[in-house]
Amino acid sequence: MILSLKEETQPAIKQQQPYAIVAITKHGVKLSRNLSIVFNRADLYYMSKFAQGDEEDHGIQLFEGSVRLLLPSLFKAYRGIILIISLGAVVRMIAPLLKDKKTDPAVLVIDDKGENVISVLSGHLGGANALTKEIAAVLSARPIITTASDVQKTIAVDLFGAQFGWVWESADKLTPVSASVVNEEQVAVIQESGERNWWTYEAPLPGTITLYSSIQEALLAKPAAALVVTHRNLTKDEWPILANGVLYRPKVLVLGMGCNRGTTADEIEAVIDETLVQLRLSKKSVKAIATIDLKKDEAGLRQTAQKYNWEFVYYTPEQLNQVSLEQPSATVFKYTGAYGVSEPAAKLCSGADELLLVKKKSGNVTISVAVIPNGPRKRTWRNE
Repeated sequence: MILSLKEETQPAIKQQQPYAIVAITKHGVKLSRNLSIVFNRADLYYMSKFAQGDEEDHGIQLFEGSVRLLLPSLFKAYRGIILIISLGAVVRMIAPLLKDKKTDPAVLVIDDKGENVISVLSGHLGGANALTKEIAAVLSARPIITTASDVQKTIAVDLFGAQFGWVWESADKLTPVSASVVNEEQVAVIQESGERNWWTYEAPLPGTITLYSSIQEALLAKPAAALVVTHRNLTKDEWPILANGVLYRPKVLVLGMGCNRGTTADEIEAVIDETLVQLRLSKKSVKAIATIDLKKDEAGLRQTAQKYNWEFVYYTPEQLNQVSLEQPSATVFKYTGAYGVSEPAAKLCSGADELLLVKKKSGNVTISVAVIPNGPRKRTWRNE
């Protein structure tokens, strides 16, 4: 089937892979076919006049008409679009489609000879820069990346900790803080938790970026900008650090949990929210719910974990009983075979020797809270 591109209709594309490759010239089609063999995570589109007869067998989608009319559908469907089209033409065609850097797909341009691969759109958040390097390596081509932080080999503020799952509290200051980093102004990094191996360049950390042990220490230095990595909610006297700062939430909190059979997800979540507020902890930093294997099918616990994409971890009574407890319970042992559930599960899952909250009973729910220690650790959980 050939996609007929018309102004008044959207083509019925068949999206199967996360990326799309599009070509509109004879040489571009040859290049695109070769690329799609090696880079097999992309659907291939090219003009019907270059059809070679085997397109249906290979799932290649042909089109006739202006490629401009194909792009709106591709923008909605794909994580990234690789265009073997001139850069100027691409810029003009995609301009009306741009919405937000947090949602726009990655866009790459490859020249007709396959000598240059250019990151055009969504270099960081959309992954265009990383994809550019990958495609350039496949083609033995030159990757063209113009993002200042990549060129200068410094911190990419909008990607800081992304490889570990860190998330921002707010994106409001991403742009001005990024400007401070690339303009070589004094930038403070305060890290209270989370992975420490975030600097991946062989060169040392730039002299304009300084690590501080506390927010108060950083405030005294009066930096132009700040990157704050913590699982806790800041106190009022710490808020000024965010005047030109970004707050990152590392995934370091483990919620050890037990509950009566049939406890609803709403009640479980209410206890979690209440507990985190009391402890001044961010819900965005929760990594996992840990429990006993008797609760591995507990709907309320599973629904809560699934709602927030948290890991759901469970242990046998024998595993739990190997952990030293502050509050062992003969009653819990009578019903579960373990002297505790929430407390040892939180310790096992986090690798922490001490807990932020040993154990709290609230209605039908028992909860313990642990912080995953910094640095590498061995984890022996069962994870689903």
